[in-house]
Amino acid sequence: MMGVQDEARMAVSRHAARLFVERGVAATSGDDIAAAAGLSKRTVWRYFRNKESCAEPLFDATSLRFIAMLRNWPRDASIESWLQACLGSERAPADLADDVLAVRLLAMLPDEPDLRASWLMATQRAEDALAMIVADRLERSPRELEVRLCAATVMAAIRVVDETISIAAVRHRQTFTNQDVIDRLAHAIRVASTLPICDPVLA
Repeated sequence: MMGVQDEARMAVSRHAARLFVERGVAATSGDDIAAAAGLSKRTVWRYFRNKESCAEPLFDATSLRFIAMLRNWPRDASIESWLQACLGSERAPADLADDVLAVRLLAMLPDEPDLRASWLMATQRAEDALAMIVADRLERSPRELEVRLCAATVMAAIRVVDETISIAAVRHRQTFTNQDVIDRLAHAIRVASTLPICDPVLA
């Protein structure tokens, strides 16, 4: 559950993301973001280190929502069946809106290195959380090198799928069904896993 400051940062992040998508990052100023959010520029800079970092809460929300889903992954379920169960159903309208906005930002990454830095910060936090999931699934320590390597390779695979689909959908007008996304994520996670986490595990 988000606190008041987290909610305020998320609101600013959504406003900044919409401006980045509409105008481009270079054409969006801190004043623009503050005005859209109804805040003073000083307040915005108290929350964020630069304008590109305003995207981090939105990236965090989408990445960590996916990680939260994996945190509930039953031991008797494969990665394919669990992703199908979770992603095959309808999402809340607010979550869907955030996901669409994040996709449009991800499609901008090839031309926006500073925005990519914010995305990588968010995926690093997701990777740390994923290490805990891998460790719990295999009853090992999250500090073990093999566990951390597995979390790193799986998170990198998820990141590549997210970026590839976003760029293809926004820039090249390719169409992806929900099943396409599920299948690509499941395949990428299975291929990238360096530990046996993708199939049912026994206690």
